[in-house]
Amino acid sequence: MRRNTLATLTLGLGLLIGAVPLVAHHAFSAEFDSEKPVEKRGYVTKVEWTNPHVWFYINVKDEETGKIVNWGFEMGPPHGLQGRGWTRELMKIGDEVIVTGSRAKNGTNRGNARSVVMANTGKAYGAASSEGNDN
Repeated sequence: MRRNTLATLTLGLGLLIGAVPLVAHHAFSAEFDSEKPVEKRGYVTKVEWTNPHVWFYINVKDEETGKIVNWGFEMGPPHGLQGRGWTRELMKIGDEVIVTGSRAKNGTNRGNARSVVMANTGKAYGAASSEGNDN
């Protein structure tokens, strides 16, 4: 009986550990809506260069209210971005960027970036988007 209990606990723990990566990663369509394109111009406030996705945040002036609103944008994984010319140092806090992508389904100020233009150079970089059609 003790052997069966131990085997059951081991199997359960193995299944739980195996399920964690499935919960941690998501498909584009689970969170973002390709039918809701978004383009924002703003100043970088934060960059999180981590797996499984790089995130960056920009302050954008709301066209209707004039207030500053912070937007978060998901890009692909670091290795996918590096293949498109990105480095950790490319986007710095304070840089002005123009982002195109798809808005979050829940309507929050979040999006999946498809491309990012560095305003100071005019150079566009693909964002290794999980939508699958970036530069």
